[in-house]
Amino acid sequence: MWKNSLVNLHNLFSRKKTFLSACNQDTNLKRCLSTLDLTLIGIGSTLGSGIYVLTGEVAKTKTGPAIVISFLIAAFASILSGLCYAEFAARIPKAGSAYVYCYVTMGEFWAFIIGWNLLLEYIIGASVVARGLIAYIDTLAGGVIKNQTLAITGEVKIPGMSSYIDFLSFVVVMVFTVFISCGMKNSARLNNVCVVINIVTILSVISVGTFYAKIENWSNFAPFGFDGVIAGASTCFFSFIGFDVIANVSEEAKNPSKSIPISMIGTI
Repeated sequence: MWKNSLVNLHNLFSRKKTFLSACNQDTNLKRCLSTLDLTLIGIGSTLGSGIYVLTGEVAKTKTGPAIVISFLIAAFASILSGLCYAEFAARIPKAGSAYVYCYVTMGEFWAFIIGWNLLLEYIIGASVVARGLIAYIDTLAGGVIKNQTLAITGEVKIPGMSSYIDFLSFVVVMVFTVFISCGMKNSARLNNVCVVINIVTILSVISVGTFYAKIENWSNFAPFGFDGVIAGASTCFFSFIGFDVIANVSEEAKNPSKSIPISMIGTI
């Protein structure tokens, strides 16, 4: 009896979504995303606050000028992960990313765990990005947002929480939620505009920065040694996180088996 119970429990946890196959590309969603759209979606998710915040912080505290090596190591690790995602997305062009891949290959129980972890990741990621955006704007405005909010609502004295309620972050999340609910193609257009602005901003900083570059700043290339370079690489990896969003929209790609691998590698 115990043996049968264990077998039944194992079958319950390991049952797989067998109706999905590598060649099954039927979907109720509209396949409207080109390779360029997918690439820009990946870049938009990857080229976020990490590249702006982490670069200076890692260079200052962990690597020094050797941050370029840290980024190369992180990029290599990201490519390995990206190739795995590209393989799964091309074989199983369904929305759901790692949840679906795990459901098909390992079973429902493990997919259940991964699905909730993904949900937690996206909730935290969206909230962090929204808070970061308002923090940037507040800094440029001289702290007006924080000061006015504190004057109206008072200080929040809860350990581990922000000292004030950030209403504007909630508004930002709701605005982008409305755009996303208008359809994938419309939200892709908005994303494309944001990505172009992002890239132009970075290229402008690089172009202007070349006129102020000093070769002596490259002396003492790795002040924290090899350990610092590796520690920096682990942090720099955060700058490449986001390419997996391409797998989430693979069910809306025109030609997923071709577009997904190209767009993922292009993003990284």
